[in-house]
Amino acid sequence: MASGSSPSFSGSRSRSIPSSPPLVKCFHDEIAPLRAVKFHGPTRGKCFYGCPYWPRTCGYFKWADEVDEVKELQFMLFEKDTAISELQYEKECLEESVKKLKENNSKLEDDVNELALENAVKFESMESVKADKKLVFAMLLSWIFFAVVLLIK
Repeated sequence: MASGSSPSFSGSRSRSIPSSPPLVKCFHDEIAPLRAVKFHGPTRGKCFYGCPYWPRTCGYFKWADEVDEVKELQFMLFEKDTAISELQYEKECLEESVKKLKENNSKLEDDVNELALENAVKFESMESVKADKKLVFAMLLSWIFFAVVLLIK
């Protein structure tokens, strides 16, 4: 559309519309309607496929006589296969991450259990020391009491 005129588009019939046009999709994955060029110039009346959201388009444009349905379908299949492959790779990465996280979780649980056991042993030891201190204190008090009794007599 090299002409200075602003193009207007229409979905009406034209001399180059095929009897059964192929379904062509734009970059929005929407069916691109078949339109004809209406402005004066060498392409007047020529049919094309464009984004259905014109004038706010995704930029999709294809002359109707250049559309090869098999190639379009092959390209769409290629795009879908690529998307599937990317999703499968992402799934594998996520599964590997989950596996690593589970292993890490298992190690952390083992560490927590080990620390709990160590703390139980330390607590038992502290209780034993506490009992020993009480015993020493009781003995000291009894010696002091004995000394006081001896001094009084």
